[in-house]
Amino acid sequence: MCLLRRGASGATGDGEQALGVPSITRATTRAVTPTASTIALANQKGGVGKTTTAVNAAVLLARCGYRVLLVDVDPQGNATSSLGVAKAALLHTTYDVLVDELPIGQAVTVTDRRNLDLVASTPTLAGAEVELVEAPEREHRLARALAAVADRYHVILIDCPPSLGLLTVNALTAARYVLIPIQCEFLALEGVGQLVTTIDLVKQRLNPPLDVIGVLMTMFDARTRLSTHVVEEVRRFFPHRIFGTVVPRSIRLAEAPSFGQAIIEYDGGSRGARAYEAFVGELIERVGFDPSPDASALGGRPGIPSDRVAVTK
Repeated sequence: MCLLRRGASGATGDGEQALGVPSITRATTRAVTPTASTIALANQKGGVGKTTTAVNAAVLLARCGYRVLLVDVDPQGNATSSLGVAKAALLHTTYDVLVDELPIGQAVTVTDRRNLDLVASTPTLAGAEVELVEAPEREHRLARALAAVADRYHVILIDCPPSLGLLTVNALTAARYVLIPIQCEFLALEGVGQLVTTIDLVKQRLNPPLDVIGVLMTMFDARTRLSTHVVEEVRRFFPHRIFGTVVPRSIRLAEAPSFGQAIIEYDGGSRGARAYEAFVGELIERVGFDPSPDASALGGRPGIPSDRVAVTK
């Protein structure tokens, strides 16, 4: 049984808009409705806890029995490193899927965690933004790839790069939901309106079902008034979307990736671990996941072929 600490949940609402977003072409084909719930974690500002949230949510959901695929779409490959995967040993990555249209099943890497698979990333992916400029239906590359494996998973998490370029647009086009982590600092508020505008454009032109599942406040420092002020401002901007859980600033959270571990593995009793348990409990409620997932519900099909092996440090 999955025992997660549940926080307060809320319904979705409307956000504000701002100017200055990348050009997006209109879709010319109908999107394929996947079986898995696909969630993109996006924020064009770096250092807001996006990758930390993606990795910890993936590990906790997998521990609860959900089959999880984590897709690293950030050329920095921090989600890949955070799971202890050796980039030098990878045969295929997200780059091959997006640029060469390699079947995504061939790029899936087994992690050493039950129910958790990964499509890894390396710095090579940085070239994809340029190489895909003239590609037909370039915004749909990831959506088409994920449709082929969606029936093997309960949830697909996409860790986006800190930008609003083509890689992020691909992730938003492939996703059903967007999760926005925001750091509890003043500068983290800048650009949120631009992100919401990009989400609205993708929703209008490429992916109508797309919606913001919620906003997660991260790196909260109870010793400062600023953190409380930022949370209040975000709650005013997203009155019905902010998660009840607030992730604290934590040295243990910062240390865990260097050991290739999620916080629940590195220090399960820490404040960071308890916060992410509460957050994932909220996420399960908002998305409407079956609280007791059963692999047979997916036809008993494994996440990836059995002949693939783990690539870890």
